[in-house]
This record gives sequence, structure tokens and C-alpha cells, in this order.
Amino acid sequence: MFNTARKALFALLFAGLAWPVFAADLPEPQVEEAPPPVYEQPVDVGGWYIRGDIDYHKSDVRGIDYMTYGIDPCNCTVIPGGKSFDYGKLKGGFSLGGGVGYKINDHLRTDVTADYWFKSNFNGGTSDLVSTSTEVSKMSALLLLANAYVDIGTWHGITPYVGAGIGGARVKWDTVYDPNTTETNPGASNWRFAYALMAGASYCLTDKIILDAGYRFSHIQGGRMFEWDASSAGPGFDRGINTHEVRGGLRYQFGGNNGCAAPVVAYQPEPEPVYTK
Repeated sequence: MFNTARKALFALLFAGLAWPVFAADLPEPQVEEAPPPVYEQPVDVGGWYIRGDIDYHKSDVRGIDYMTYGIDPCNCTVIPGGKSFDYGKLKGGFSLGGGVGYKINDHLRTDVTADYWFKSNFNGGTSDLVSTSTEVSKMSALLLLANAYVDIGTWHGITPYVGAGIGGARVKWDTVYDPNTTETNPGASNWRFAYALMAGASYCLTDKIILDAGYRFSHIQGGRMFEWDASSAGPGFDRGINTHEVRGGLRYQFGGNNGCAAPVVAYQPEPEPVYTK
């Protein structure tokens, strides 16, 4: 019995002396740093921008009317009348434009634009009971519009939009003449009401520069096309001009944020240690 008790006592003493040695060999808990949360500062999108555009357009003249004059054989008085061109077509042309605008928020912006349409060739024809004639001229215009746009949303860096504009156009017609005769009519120049509808998409090239491409339909109200000339009829009036444009350009945001800049990190707290076994 004493031998058993003595063996148990030696075993307890040995365990007490050996435990610190074994404990020193045990692996210590590892400390892992959790990814720190990042709080992004809300970005106020908005600010002034300038833009430049180039386009190719095709215009349609909706019709042309002009005055005619006959002589009453009974009393030799002038009898005014009216006729219309049998046809009138404008060839395609190019324009250059620019503008200043303001981006209100993520979805709304507005600008004022001016576009100069370079001269487009016009070919038309008239006829009466005994003859036909060919009429040629050139048309150019300055289109001024106040526009508003809705940026629908952004997907893969592309932002589609729709818009509308209202304003005026100064239309200038060159001399209208028949190349086969000496008949000419001085061209007219005048301001007219105009409006436009747009659709397109933009893409961020940098945090300041945006590529813009789209389509614009514009309508210019009818007005005087050419004046009266003693050797011919007149004056003449076109019934209005519809134009289809394919446009491309750049917008440069020189104030505020255009929505292309990366989010700003406002606060990044120190990581807290996480203990794992």
C-alpha cells in the first residue's frame, strides 16, 4: 500500500514539473486582421461643361410654293396666282457645333448649342402647260437650341439618353436659277422657329472627357425661300425642312463631377484583430 501511494506521489510531482515544458511547445493562437471597412463619401454629380460636335445630315424640303403672274387680255391687268414645285431635293451635308451646358444630377442635364450647317445642294423642278424648268440653289443654316436631356442609367460605362430642344434657325438660300435659261431669283435669308428630338449614348473616356454619339431629328418652320424677280416668278416659300442627323462629339466637364470620377474614400478605420484557433 505504501508502495502504491509513493508511486502516485512521484507521478504527480513529475506531471507538475513537466507541464511548463509541454506548455511552451504548444502553438500560440494566430492573429488575423479582418479587411477594414471602407466608407465612400457620397459624390455630388453636377457641374458646368462645354461640348463640340460634328454631324452628317440629310434634309427634306416639305414642299415649295411660289407666286405667278399673268396678264388679263381684256383689260391688260396683272393676275396673281400660285403654283408649286413639282419636286425639290436637298443633298446631304455636314455641320459643326458647340455649346455650354450644366449637369444637374445623375439623370438630368441641359445645354445651349449652336450648329452651323454647311451648304447643301438643292435641285428642283417646275412645269406648266408648255414647258418645264430645272431649279438649282444651295441652302445653309445656323441652328440655335436650348436642350434638356435625361440620362437613363449607366451599364458597362455606357449611358444612354434621350432629349429635346427648342429654339430658332436662320436659313439662307442662295440664288435660285435655271441653268438652262437666264431666269434667276435672289435667295432669301430669315429666322424661323425650330425644335429637335435626340437619342444617343455617352461613354467616359476620362474623369473629365465624355464621348457622345447619337441621332437628332430637327424641324425648321417654313419661310421665304426666294424673292421676286422681273425676269421670273416669285416670291417663293418652302413649307419647312425636316433634318435627320448622325452626330458625334466630346463633352468636357470643367467644373463639378460628371459621374466618371472614382468614388472618394472619406474614412477608413484601423483594422481590429480577429483571433483564430
